[in-house]
Amino acid sequence: MSSDSSLPLCPPARPLLIVLSGLSGAGKDSVLNGLKKSSYPLEFIVTVTTRPRRRDEKDGIHYNFVSPARFQEMIDSRQMLEWANVYGNWYGAPIVPVKKALESGKDVIIKVDVQGAATYKKIVPQAVFIFLAVPSIEECAPRLKQRSTESQADLELRLKTAREELEKLHLFDYLVINRHGELDRAVADIEAIIAAEKCRVTPREIKL
Repeated sequence: MSSDSSLPLCPPARPLLIVLSGLSGAGKDSVLNGLKKSSYPLEFIVTVTTRPRRRDEKDGIHYNFVSPARFQEMIDSRQMLEWANVYGNWYGAPIVPVKKALESGKDVIIKVDVQGAATYKKIVPQAVFIFLAVPSIEECAPRLKQRSTESQADLELRLKTAREELEKLHLFDYLVINRHGELDRAVADIEAIIAAEKCRVTPREIKL
């Protein structure tokens, strides 16, 4: 039996679009910071939002903070890949940096809420969907309280929403648990997911 030696044993890996979502208070920002410190090359897309900037946040790093009018302009001019209203504020991902990164062969990661992840599932079904959670809903409350950014009413709303978000778990490809004091483990789990995706016999093909 003859073999075709011209067949590539190692075809070039295609860039991934990674959608990171999950429960409020599960530590998505902390996990992203951990990934930024790792050696794995990822393009981090900064979300655009209309919500007020918190004391410890920097414009252009944590979010791109804009007015509601400017956000609407970006929607009207088709500068947004996806957008959603979350707790009374608008959030969205700018399409240009996502396209540029993918076209240059870079893997892209975007942080969104579960509502946004559901939208991505419709428009980019070949993306990699990761749901970040804590071992139990009860652990979300003390984590949110530590941030000191939510009122009691907001806290109760977020916990109620978290229970509803768990019902959307079937939309995701992977579940990563961020246990207290084990952030490095959660970061390593996400890196392992990316590595496994690079070994797929049939690679995902991202089309925007």
